[in-house]
Amino acid sequence: MAGRDARGGPGGPSGRSKGLRAAGLALVGALLLGAAAAGWAYWHLNDNIKSVDINGALGDDRPARPVTVPSASPSASPVPTGALNILVLGSDSRGGEENRELGGGDSEGARSDTAMVVHLDAGRTAATVVSIPRDTLVDRPSCPLPSGGSTREASGAMFNTAYALGGPVCAVKTVESMTGVRMDHYMEIDFSGFAELVDALGGVTVTTDADIDDDKSHLRLDAGTHHLDGTEALGLARTRYGLEGGSDLARIELQHKLVKALLEQISGTDLLTEPTRLYQVADAVTGSLTTDTGLDSLGELISLGRSLGGLSADGVRTVTMPVVPAPWDANRVVALEPDAGELWGSLR
Repeated sequence: MAGRDARGGPGGPSGRSKGLRAAGLALVGALLLGAAAAGWAYWHLNDNIKSVDINGALGDDRPARPVTVPSASPSASPVPTGALNILVLGSDSRGGEENRELGGGDSEGARSDTAMVVHLDAGRTAATVVSIPRDTLVDRPSCPLPSGGSTREASGAMFNTAYALGGPVCAVKTVESMTGVRMDHYMEIDFSGFAELVDALGGVTVTTDADIDDDKSHLRLDAGTHHLDGTEALGLARTRYGLEGGSDLARIELQHKLVKALLEQISGTDLLTEPTRLYQVADAVTGSLTTDTGLDSLGELISLGRSLGGLSADGVRTVTMPVVPAPWDANRVVALEPDAGELWGSLR
C-alpha cells in the first residue's frame, strides 16, 4: 500500500490534489450557478414592475416641488433624503381570475377604492399617511388619456372616478388639484398582490373592536385579536358593509390598523436571514406593482427602502382627510374646510 501511495495512488499526494481540484471545480460551479440564479432573480423582479410616465403626461402644470437643502455632512453611503409625497392606490381590479376570486368583481375595468397620500419627512424617520375617502365629492380636472385626447372636467364627481376614467395619471392630477401638494411618486398594488404579500410575510396580526360579517368581502371575524392570512387581510381592507352603518370612514379606520400591523410584521421579520422568504416578498410586491417611471426599477425601489431604515411603526401617523356629509347627498362626503386645507398645507 505504501508503494501504491508513493506512485500517486488514491491515497497519495496526486490523489489528494485531484480530490481538491474536483472540490474546487464543484465550488466554482456552485458559485456560478448561484450568481446566475441571483442574476435571473434580479432580472425577473425588475421585469415584474409596471410603470406609467406620470411626469411626461402631466408636464409642468403641477404644484411646485419643495426646495431640498443639501446635507452639510454627507455620509459615506448616501441614501435619498428630503421630504417625499407618494400617492398609493389599492386597485379594485374588475378583471383577472385571481382578483375576481378575491372579490374584485366580474366586469372589466378598475377602481381606486383605497387611496393614501404617504408623506415621508425630510429625515425619513417619520411619516404621515392620509387616507382620502373614495366617496369624497371633488372637482375633477381634465386629464390626458393614453390614447390621445382628454377627459372632461367635472364638478361634484366621486373621487375614485378619476382613476376609473383616466387611470393613474388622472388620479395623480386630481389629488394634486384638490390638495395643492405635488405627488413625487405613484404606487399601485392590486388585490391579488396584496394577499400574496401578506402570505409571504407569514400573515399579519390585527385586533378588531367589533364583529365583522361581510358577504361582499367574504370576511367573518369576531371582535378580538386575529392572525390573518393574505385573503383574510384583504377582506379586512375591503370590509365596509359588515361594519356598523356600512361607512367608508369605518373601513378606513380598519385599513389604518392594517397598515400599522403590516409595518410591525415587516420590522419583526428578518428577511435578510431568510433568502427564500425575501424573494417571495419581493416577487409579491413587484409582481403586483405599478409605479411612476421614477420608481420603476428594483434598484430605485431598494434605494427608497434603504432610506427608510430609521422609520418604525411608531413613527407612522395615520389620519383621514377631514370630511363632512355632503349637504345634498348623505351618502357622499366633502372636504371639511379649513381643516382639510391645513392638513394638506402641512405636507407641502
